[in-house]
Amino acid sequence: MVTRPSAKAERTPSRLKGDGPKKPTSWKAVWPDVKELMKPRRNQLLLGLGLIFISRSAGLVLPSSTKYLVDDIIGKHKPELLTPLILAVLAATTVQGVTSFWLTQLLSKSAQKLIAELRCKVQSHVGRLPVTYFDTNKSGQLVSRIMNDVEGVRNLVGTGLVEFVGGLLTAFLAFFMLLRISPLLTMLALAVVLTFSLVLQRAFKTLRPIFRERGKITAEVTGRLTESLGGIRVIKGYHAEEREETVFRAGAQRILDNVLQSLTGVSLMSLSATVLLGLVGALVMFVGGRQILNGTLTLGGFVTFTAFLAILVAPVFQIVGIGTQLTEALAGLERTREILNEQAEDADPNRTAVMGPIRGDVLFEDVHFSYEEGKEVLHGVSFHAPPGTVTALVGSSGSGKSTTIGLISAFHAPTTGTVLVDGQDLSKVRLSSYRTQLGVVLQETFLFDGTIRENVAFARPHATEAEIMEACRIARVDEFAERFPEGYETVVGERGVKLSGGQKQRVSIARAILADPRILILDEATSSLDSETEALIQHGLGYLMQGRTTFVIAHRLSTIRRADQILVMEDGLLVEKGAHHELYANRGRYYDLYTRQHGIETNLFLAPGEGDTFDEPQAAK
Repeated sequence: MVTRPSAKAERTPSRLKGDGPKKPTSWKAVWPDVKELMKPRRNQLLLGLGLIFISRSAGLVLPSSTKYLVDDIIGKHKPELLTPLILAVLAATTVQGVTSFWLTQLLSKSAQKLIAELRCKVQSHVGRLPVTYFDTNKSGQLVSRIMNDVEGVRNLVGTGLVEFVGGLLTAFLAFFMLLRISPLLTMLALAVVLTFSLVLQRAFKTLRPIFRERGKITAEVTGRLTESLGGIRVIKGYHAEEREETVFRAGAQRILDNVLQSLTGVSLMSLSATVLLGLVGALVMFVGGRQILNGTLTLGGFVTFTAFLAILVAPVFQIVGIGTQLTEALAGLERTREILNEQAEDADPNRTAVMGPIRGDVLFEDVHFSYEEGKEVLHGVSFHAPPGTVTALVGSSGSGKSTTIGLISAFHAPTTGTVLVDGQDLSKVRLSSYRTQLGVVLQETFLFDGTIRENVAFARPHATEAEIMEACRIARVDEFAERFPEGYETVVGERGVKLSGGQKQRVSIARAILADPRILILDEATSSLDSETEALIQHGLGYLMQGRTTFVIAHRLSTIRRADQILVMEDGLLVEKGAHHELYANRGRYYDLYTRQHGIETNLFLAPGEGDTFDEPQAAK
């Protein structure tokens, strides 16, 4: 693949950025993100707060009615007040139910829409990140971030946060009602609740890093699972099913350990909350009972006090449930923010130039490049590829061929030196204006799980049927596609698994033909083909290369010998360049590689059984 580093450039182990030791997520750190999410939904949130205020105010009618029921209707024998009291309770309960239903519909749907929008935003941003980001981050981990990390955000703009605010509002109203009934009992209960609140605050500081670690572990396990499913044929080929089971079981155990750890913390908070309720209840019974006996508190007042006390203490229990959800949401939001803070390729302020139609004049001027600081991969590479010419890159594995191709594709920018296309510095060009004129056919062909027609048309979705069929004819796709019962509507499967290597390569070549690029990159494009099939599509490749600036990484003699110039690379250095007959006559590095291959010693250029035989002295002429 053109995006991979040279073998000489050792890479550090892949890991997600931000997965190292982190300070616990705090409201202060993510508040700007929360505010940005809430801003376009502020009207819905304000309406939700209004509904929660109405709902919770109506919910106070029932506990308030107990005082009148006990002291007036029963204690003072006033049965005529019973019917109005019951009607008032029914009306308040109806209002509470309707507003609660409306609130859930309003905010829950809004939260789900937000999740969908945020997922699309993250996916869009990830797709625009530079290739180097994907070199160090597994696709499965990114999938987990896109799909899972945003899920908890629903509690920030959904019913979770509003219900929590509503609970605090209700507790505030209940507090004043309690003060009216018994200031002494109220202050005693409040002291216990405040003490427990401090305990909860410390508990959540402990839980935050646990939730953050869970997201990291889940991403890692998802990444490995995605890899193993994608490479299932390799796993079965080496009978490694049990090894993969062991790896996945270890990952699942890490997730389980994390969940159990968080459950222990939540359970301890629930235990503390229960003890709190028992302590408050005991205090109220002791002090309230003495006040009733002393005549300073009525029986109805005591019953009403206990009802309102439950409303005051309820938010404490809500904190245990909703607070845990909000903490998890904050951790997910921070991980999402880390991705969104990564700079997209075209976000570079230096990339301002917009390229029009290009001729394909490529010039490397003293290009140095390194994937990591202090580990240079290319050392002062300079060459010129005029428009419409074919340039072949040869050399041993790890010599810098793919890195050079990556620079031409603008997947990377030189550390020093310049890559010019039609006289414009690629590091200053808007990539969207350049890459639309670039065509790539890779050794490892990637096809999407769609039809043959869809995969060919991927290069130009709006191409006409005639253009698609012409591209298929030139690349010899028609020879096998028309034999399938579904023809061009045949589904190729994930990564084209239902097609042979040669068939997939022909689809890839048809895709490049349809793209009609000005600069063409062939990275061992015929390596998956047998000699007979390659001969059949050489015409297609010849058509594809005609009039285009072409760069070829190939081990086939026929392709290399036809090149206008050959670049011989070794250890990141351009050691020789010229036409085949010139390099062969020089008897340098190219001569060594060529003769060894021709003698089938190392098979550097010749595929097994290719049988490209000819008289060597004539080839050198």
